[in-house]
Amino acid sequence: MSTPTPPDHRTHPDGVDHGLVRAAAHVARTRCRGDNHTMAAAGRARDGRIVTAVNAYHFTGGPCAELVLVGAAAAQGVYDLRTVVAVGDGDRGVVPPCGRCRQVMLDYFPGVEVVVGGGDRLRAVPIAELLPESYVWADHQLAPE
Repeated sequence: MSTPTPPDHRTHPDGVDHGLVRAAAHVARTRCRGDNHTMAAAGRARDGRIVTAVNAYHFTGGPCAELVLVGAAAAQGVYDLRTVVAVGDGDRGVVPPCGRCRQVMLDYFPGVEVVVGGGDRLRAVPIAELLPESYVWADHQLAPE
């Protein structure tokens, strides 16, 4: 029995999932209020579902929106994100992930694409291209004896 091909939500000629960008922008606009929540992230699951999250700023170094997204996705049974995007509040638009978020996404979802760029220059980039010569945690674990 064959498995149905998941829908491809990148119907725009530039290959960007603009519906996902709109979802993140909506969360940034409606849920990010005040200094504690200034970034929103959205991820599209392989089955087409969209998961959203906001950062949890704290002076001790609270998690970025992309990291909260990883946990929110797992809580909803999503373990295979295809595309992720982060958007800043105050109409700042798409914001690229920080180094820590890039590393975590590479380790959790090595095939994920990340939407980067601004305005009409948005593009979807494989996470590995954002981390050239990257450290892949799984590749450096000792084999059980």
